[in-house]
Amino acid sequence: MTSGTLSPEQIVRRAKSNLAFALACLPKERRRDMIAFYAFCRVVDDIADDPDVCAEDKEKELNHWKRCVEAGNPPGHPVLDEMILLPEKYGFPRAWLCEIIDGVASDITKTRYETFEELLGYCYKVASVVGLVSIQIFGHQNPATKDYAINLGYALQFTNIIRDVGQDARDTGRIYLPQAELRKFGVLESEILDARPSERFIKMMDFQYARARSYYEAAQKALPPEDRKNMVASEIMAAIYSRILEKLKRERYPVFTKRCRLSKLHKVWILGSHLIRARFSR
Repeated sequence: MTSGTLSPEQIVRRAKSNLAFALACLPKERRRDMIAFYAFCRVVDDIADDPDVCAEDKEKELNHWKRCVEAGNPPGHPVLDEMILLPEKYGFPRAWLCEIIDGVASDITKTRYETFEELLGYCYKVASVVGLVSIQIFGHQNPATKDYAINLGYALQFTNIIRDVGQDARDTGRIYLPQAELRKFGVLESEILDARPSERFIKMMDFQYARARSYYEAAQKALPPEDRKNMVASEIMAAIYSRILEKLKRERYPVFTKRCRLSKLHKVWILGSHLIRARFSR
């Protein structure tokens, strides 16, 4: 069964993602709408990454999704038909969804980023805009919460980039770490592509860690107190990925030998502690 025939709920269950875990704390209707939005993000990403489809056909399919989003016309797709109603329901621009599509579409042909600023533009589209849509569905009140969403999006995406260095290089030949920073630390592409990290690579990853950590801190500073109770799902995501980042640093970035993750028990503890905190903060 392909993602084109799966319902949003089936896509979320199959993905077994940390976001799907965090959504358990949402009220029923908002959870259903977040599942529809997550499924949209998952499917467009899968289209861009499908190894059995040529670049031209991938771009054609994503352009079709983008035209449907822009027009607001349900095309008869189990995911797109549900998601396409959300901009009007929650008052966010359809252009945000188009930015997400543009971001994942860049993965079809782009495998390197020269500067951090260039990488930041990519991360904004595939992660920070996802955060902006999410806080609309969660029900934020204070406009400052948008800064929280943008910074947390960067933090989560940089954590993903650090964690997936080995997998990205092995599976797709992509290196998201900026080329200018590889040169700054004297790291050769061959070290990454051949999974032979040097001490220079570890030092560069410490630099990446510090940057990701700074975005988690910026997100926390930007979150207004009155919106904390509605951001429990995103705070659960932040807690899970922040701990993954710390685990990567503690284990000295074993990104070529395993995919760093938390145990289900650890995630259940994070979920429970945040739900209790949210209940008693009201």
